[in-house]
Amino acid sequence: MRVRVLLQLIQESSRSAPEAPFLRFVLDGRDVAVPDLGESLLDVMRRHLGVRSAKDGCSPQGQCGCCTVWVDGAPRVACVTPARRVAGRTVTTVEGLDDETRARWANAFADSGASQCGFCTPGIVMRLAWLESRGPFDEGAVTRALAAHLCRCTGWRTIVDAAARAMGHGAPPRGSTRRDLASAARRAELEGGSPQRAGTDVVLGRGGFSDDEAPADAVVAVPDGAGSWAIGTSAAEARGVAGRVPGRNSSVGLRHPVELPDGDFVVELLTTFVEPGYLEPDASWCVPGGEPATPLANGGAFGGKLHSAVPEAARRLARRQGRPVRALYTREDVVRLGPKRPPVAAGVRADGTGVMRVARTPGSGDLGPWKAAVLGVLPHLEIEEVDVCGPPVAAEIRAAGWAEAAVLRAALEGRGDLAGHARAGVTVESPEGARATVAIGVGGDVSVSVSAGEVLDEVVLRSYVAGAVHQALGWVRTEGIAVDHQGEVVDLTIRSFGILPAREMPHVEVAVVDAGGEARRGSDAVFAATAAAAWMAAGLPTRWPSARGG
Repeated sequence: MRVRVLLQLIQESSRSAPEAPFLRFVLDGRDVAVPDLGESLLDVMRRHLGVRSAKDGCSPQGQCGCCTVWVDGAPRVACVTPARRVAGRTVTTVEGLDDETRARWANAFADSGASQCGFCTPGIVMRLAWLESRGPFDEGAVTRALAAHLCRCTGWRTIVDAAARAMGHGAPPRGSTRRDLASAARRAELEGGSPQRAGTDVVLGRGGFSDDEAPADAVVAVPDGAGSWAIGTSAAEARGVAGRVPGRNSSVGLRHPVELPDGDFVVELLTTFVEPGYLEPDASWCVPGGEPATPLANGGAFGGKLHSAVPEAARRLARRQGRPVRALYTREDVVRLGPKRPPVAAGVRADGTGVMRVARTPGSGDLGPWKAAVLGVLPHLEIEEVDVCGPPVAAEIRAAGWAEAAVLRAALEGRGDLAGHARAGVTVESPEGARATVAIGVGGDVSVSVSAGEVLDEVVLRSYVAGAVHQALGWVRTEGIAVDHQGEVVDLTIRSFGILPAREMPHVEVAVVDAGGEARRGSDAVFAATAAAAWMAAGLPTRWPSARGG
């Protein structure tokens, strides 16, 4: 693979160029001075000042809220704020909050399960602590404030609960007293699929993310869009070397890439490309001759990073450069290169026979496990792979295959009284043996009962359950990314994925059944049961996302 390296030219240019003037401002109560290089406030904080709580989830789109800080006491998204604009002003990060405020909010988030990987929560804490500083607030004010943020993991409701908790309202969340954080981490790893820490440090952004741990002298590599990697002394510089510009969303409508053959089907379903939507873009770093850092340092990314290219790129480039290298995806790289849930076209007859066509795209992985998952639920389906143009798809995405089969089977069994079944509850058992029943009331509120073996930690399990409800509702109703007829993704901003915002998330009531025995992943069963209930409540529209059309 070719590597475009401009470091020598950059270094020679920097030696010959006049010394840059300095920007001076107050950061968390201390006077700081940094070179005025035309960088964003986020780049200045992370590159020059060692701030790691402000995260880069979409830079420079300004759409995820992970880099929210205060400038002169008001929240500001740092990735689209030129550092020059804060000259002479006061910038506050979560570390700069007074000790009582920071501890109170961190404890409230930890006690309520309002933080899983913790990538988005420092920015959210800053937004809500600012809201608190303006006087009393209610749930409506919280959901309005959260419009500036994206959280993929927790389903928003736990964050709303944490805000109430921070203000001293209501009883402690169930399971939040006398917690064993080692058991909480075990439950989080089981649900998320990779090691994950729990506790207040995670809430404050200290979960051990790969890019936060990179050596200070590492150079940065990003894909250049032509099968190579561009290298610079900073992420912004590497993006400039690569000639990358911020992605945009498009006016192109969603397409359903796989067509269903004619047949006497009683249930039909067509899905489209869906972005996993994890907040931390793929990142790794490596020193020459070392092992690359995992991009799964504190969260499973819903299966989207299991085969990420960044660790091997970091290893290879560090060896070639003879120095540490950080290999990063921008948000646009994640959307273009990261694997998606395989789109399907499925038709099922009354006797359980039928056909499910699945999209295979260039660069996709082995769909054998996906097929096996489908046939484990609906053994009489014919499965056909269809070659289509589009981004890569993968069987490892959350519950891929068996969740589609589970919702089809539930629809087949409940089609005589769809609304009644949705209200009474749809039950799904996962391949791991977890069991979930999800009901959607007339007003849209969701009630969940989940049995996943030994509970380990009820707070973490409830958080993952709420997150699974959120993701499933979005999958059925609103989520999808536009792909043109050449197979290129054209919806590249994080806000174009269709992820449900806080204001559209219904109340979720969770009952945890302690069945004992081996602990099992429970949230995937909730994900499938919620999708089935939402689909039935809507009357089984053929195309998902049902609220956006195609």
